[in-house]
Amino acid sequence: MLIAGIDIGSTITKVVIMEDETILNTVIEPTGAEHRRLAHEIMKKALEPIPEDFQRLDYIVATGYGRINVPFADTQISEITCHMRGVHWLFPTVRTVIDIGGQDCKGIKVKNGKTGNFIMNDKCAAGTGRFLEIISDTLGLQLGDIGEISLLSGEPAEISKTCTIFAEQEILLRLSEGVPVADILAGLHKALAGRVFSMVSKIVIEKDVVMTGGGAKNAGLRKYLADRIGFPVLIPREPLITGALGAAIIAREKAQNLDQGVIGSVKSGRQLEAVTFFNENE
Repeated sequence: MLIAGIDIGSTITKVVIMEDETILNTVIEPTGAEHRRLAHEIMKKALEPIPEDFQRLDYIVATGYGRINVPFADTQISEITCHMRGVHWLFPTVRTVIDIGGQDCKGIKVKNGKTGNFIMNDKCAAGTGRFLEIISDTLGLQLGDIGEISLLSGEPAEISKTCTIFAEQEILLRLSEGVPVADILAGLHKALAGRVFSMVSKIVIEKDVVMTGGGAKNAGLRKYLADRIGFPVLIPREPLITGALGAAIIAREKAQNLDQGVIGSVKSGRQLEAVTFFNENE
């Protein structure tokens, strides 16, 4: 059984192709303005190394910010459910998921493999990848480097603001005072971890904790969040794909629950669309 999950996030789009319990391929690309075209192109790219064509897919589930713009998906599922399912498949002992994405931060409780309570910050850039991106630009550094640089600090600077605008001003003030960049970044990551901790604590943090999203790739954020929680956090080998992975797992279950006649109608109904979607001359 060949199935797919596609997660169109605010900044990154991910696809996971699975056959039964095996992941055959994953693709991660930046999210552009044209979600529908991106969905077509990234699905085609995900299938390139697999000796099957688009019509062979038994079921496709879309999730994420742009899930409604995946017209060839058989259904759409919320990102909360998909992230939980993907993480639980990787870490069966997970009780708390902390997902730090480009535009939001989520905390999800997992109970017996099902979604419990959850909380999300999507009204402010603080606590998200966008916040870190703005700060790295302010300091003239690469986003992928700031976490490692923060670990070089001997004494984290006091950063009291986590609002993006005020944090920029405070960072510039610390620079003018001669505070080393590593200490500024350490203080910033410490403050950011404190903000995330305060938000997720509202749903009660329990072991095991798994951290996902782009924020999980930041060594400084991982360290200070683990320090604040009081025990280590687990990180998937590729923390960006858990939503797409969960979507693929749900797709497999839905395909298994359909009788053979319905599966055939789903695939034949998608075939005509696939000719249009993958037309190189569009």
